[in-house]
Amino acid sequence: MFFKCENLQRAGAFKFRGAYNALSRLTPDRRRRGVATYSSGNHAQALALASRLLNIPCVIVMPNDAPVVKRNATRSYGGEIIEYDSRHERREDVGRRLADQRGLTLIPPFDHPDIIAGAGTAAFELFEEIGQLDALLVPCGGGGLLSGSALSVSGLAPACRVIGVEPSLGDDATRSFYTGQLQTIDTPQTVADGARTSSLGSLTFPLVRALVSDMVTVDDAALLRTMFYLWERLKLVVEPTGALGAAALLEGTHSSAWAGAKRIGVILSGGNVDFSQVAQWLRQQ
Repeated sequence: MFFKCENLQRAGAFKFRGAYNALSRLTPDRRRRGVATYSSGNHAQALALASRLLNIPCVIVMPNDAPVVKRNATRSYGGEIIEYDSRHERREDVGRRLADQRGLTLIPPFDHPDIIAGAGTAAFELFEEIGQLDALLVPCGGGGLLSGSALSVSGLAPACRVIGVEPSLGDDATRSFYTGQLQTIDTPQTVADGARTSSLGSLTFPLVRALVSDMVTVDDAALLRTMFYLWERLKLVVEPTGALGAAALLEGTHSSAWAGAKRIGVILSGGNVDFSQVAQWLRQQ
């Protein structure tokens, strides 16, 4: 097993790759006017940090129940936060309305070609570092990391199986993969807050369908077991969403998806843990 530790990435998650890539490609006029996005946390932090490095004004729409640690980090990187109630509003609608009102460029968290391309460099680097793999397990929320990883694999190692992993409570991508139709669900209430997406995007859905070998799910209990295992044994601070791929592999529930694989890669997608939740998670365990 080979772990790509994006929990050690700048801003604590793979999201920095796509955010910096997207912002670096903006025209000078768009940079001057600023950018907006909507995110529960990791993309918010990444875009705020990338904006600070590139001197671009940045506004982020975040749910009012987003993890405090992610809200605080986003503010510390210089992002302006606009909160909304996810029970009554869609973040996409709030973000687009805000961007239109202020003349900002909207940089969505996953359904954007530059975001997808940037995210794919994580898998690209993993293959550069350790060579060929038989299978690669990738966390899936909106599908940006999964799509980008699958694109990298298709060019570098076409025989490698790419397997997307979702929380069981937010299995819209798995349903979409198997039915061939884009499935939408209500905002899932899972400990994997980075995967609380309602559906794949118009770009990520066809990429997942075309390039991903399989989709599997893991329940929240398995996620927490694996997260604590990574903390205790590997001394790596990984958030629940970041542990999705590792949970699928270590729990072994869906091992038929990578049967026969001898070299398996796992992307640990992020490490921005809301430590105020740890006592509750321990009680759940």
